[in-house]
Amino acid sequence: MRRIFLLIALLGFATHHTIAAATGDTGAKRFSTGQDFLKQQQYQEARTAFEADLQQHPTNVLAHFYLGEACRGLKAWACAEEHYQTSLELDPKSLVAQLATQRRHKAKVWRLLDEGKQAITEPDTSPTKVAQARDSLDLASKLGLDDEQRALYQQLHEKIEQKSHRSREKTALIQSHEGSMALVPAGEFMMGSSMGDADEQPVHRVYVEAFFMDKYQVSVSQYARFLDATSQEAPPDWSIMNRSQHQKRPVANVDWPEATAYCTWAGKRLPTEAEWEKAARGTDGRTYPWGNEHPTKFFANVNQEHWNNHAALTPVGAFEDGKSPYGVYDMAGNVWEWVSDWYAPNYYKTSPSQNPTGPLRGESKVIRGGSWGSGPEALRSADREIHSPSFRGLGTGFRCAKTP
Repeated sequence: MRRIFLLIALLGFATHHTIAAATGDTGAKRFSTGQDFLKQQQYQEARTAFEADLQQHPTNVLAHFYLGEACRGLKAWACAEEHYQTSLELDPKSLVAQLATQRRHKAKVWRLLDEGKQAITEPDTSPTKVAQARDSLDLASKLGLDDEQRALYQQLHEKIEQKSHRSREKTALIQSHEGSMALVPAGEFMMGSSMGDADEQPVHRVYVEAFFMDKYQVSVSQYARFLDATSQEAPPDWSIMNRSQHQKRPVANVDWPEATAYCTWAGKRLPTEAEWEKAARGTDGRTYPWGNEHPTKFFANVNQEHWNNHAALTPVGAFEDGKSPYGVYDMAGNVWEWVSDWYAPNYYKTSPSQNPTGPLRGESKVIRGGSWGSGPEALRSADREIHSPSFRGLGTGFRCAKTP
């Protein structure tokens, strides 16, 4: 600021008398006060004084220039750029025109750098904002950068490249899971039902962040690979389950810790109860994954009377008409599915409205979706059943979820 202080000093006497003649002593005094604040680097006070002067005398070239200087000191780059420009438009041949031109140019570059910085400050910046930030930085670079600006430009450019890389990784992740997992987008749905037991009430609105859900229940062949890769003990009746004719049928007879261990090994997790219900019924309040029609042999593997050495189960993904709104299969019937939540009968009365994860502790875990032997009531997407985490059953399996 040394150069502008010298300019203020050279122009001060003439300016004071010019302002006094044109506006009276009050205006001249206010203008002089603004200059004093500017010399003392009290930029906010200077800005206030010059803005007050310009309300009375909007064509005062020097007041616009000095207001630009005050805004520059405050790093209010849009304000600085505007008032440097106005001073030039009012008198392009003024004593400060050359300096105003230089300062306007530099303020514009700083403004563009600032815009780029603001566009990428959010933790999960959208691709659109990243592109906007890149455009701002590119334009700033084309206008010319001094050493300080170039250092900031390089920092911001590196952050943009990092965010772009993460965005590409996220896109690749989505694409890699397209075959085996369904993306359930973020948003609200109505959870619970007035048709069921008291633990399904009250019906309440829940927001769930985006997540992936396995399109299919975990199969015998998938669980076999898990057992081969780990020291996990096989579930009871594994020798029967693990026959060639059953490889595509869902694994059953696994308890909650075993289901959790598999999902962790696969780089996933068990879904929350809210995630499971949203993936099953979508956002239109339907009763079953396929809609409101009662279950039939075209929608799900249900209402069978006898277990038949795993042949009571059907291969995963066999019921095209029974898919959920997100393309998830077998969310009613075949096997019950473990979710991550502990159970509390009154949880819906106090659960959070965003991303509920169940009580902190409990004695039972929730299972969802009904099984091969279930009737219409248990197959409803809002139905809640419970078991001890150590429970095993020939009608109990699971699927996994994953956070993008």
